[in-house]
Amino acid sequence: MNQNLPLPKYHQIYLVLCEQLQEGKFEEGLPGELALMKQFAVARVTVRHALQQMAEEGLIKREPGRGTRPIKRGAAVSVSSMGDLTGMGAQQARLTGLLENLVTMGLRTSVKVLSVQTLLAPKDIQDKLQLASIDLVQKAERVRHTREGPLSHITTWVPDTFAKGFGKRELAQKPILVLLEEAGVKVGRAEQTISARLADAEMARHLDVPVGSALLSVRRLIYDDQENPIQWLLGLYRPDRYEYQMQLSRVGSIDAQIWVDKELSANFH
Repeated sequence: MNQNLPLPKYHQIYLVLCEQLQEGKFEEGLPGELALMKQFAVARVTVRHALQQMAEEGLIKREPGRGTRPIKRGAAVSVSSMGDLTGMGAQQARLTGLLENLVTMGLRTSVKVLSVQTLLAPKDIQDKLQLASIDLVQKAERVRHTREGPLSHITTWVPDTFAKGFGKRELAQKPILVLLEEAGVKVGRAEQTISARLADAEMARHLDVPVGSALLSVRRLIYDDQENPIQWLLGLYRPDRYEYQMQLSRVGSIDAQIWVDKELSANFH
């Protein structure tokens, strides 16, 4: 656990479990108390306190002998302790100048490919990439490093029709956007959302941070020049090694001026 956070250990566990609950990781039920004790390296009373808070908020149901299961709702669970990021007018931005920057980042860092597999696209990936239920995708997981250590954990989903020409060896050598271009894809634009999340045990291990540490969460959908989606990406970045910069200018009449982005960059160290 992160000893520097001004939060009790049970509340850090509560926040991580709530995020995982939102992501649908517990469809078959939450891990048992012993598994959670081992995952977070805490006492049973700490785990029980976290689960009790979730149960009191109506997020889970605990039944002796049957385990702990999420309570299904019509809308996504909102973790009030972290604030409502989407409810504050979060917008998708058209990132025409960012793609070259992403390739530069890929060329200036090293990468470790954790896994590459071809599988049927899950329903949410089907919707994002406009695929049919029988369409295959390539799912790749990588950890990118700078000289100081791990920078990011990246998961990408690419339609199999575009990914047939590259695999684990190629992904370890070149940025995926370069590989797509070499496969004949003309990369066009990207839509990106940046938010925050806490590191669970798996991400803490990959990024060398304590469980419960704050991470930047980047979700990116890339299109080709014909407006067809060609890649969905989820990236988790260490905020002490990655920063995102925008230059803004105001447009419109004096009574209806808005901020628009002029230039974008992503810096890492």
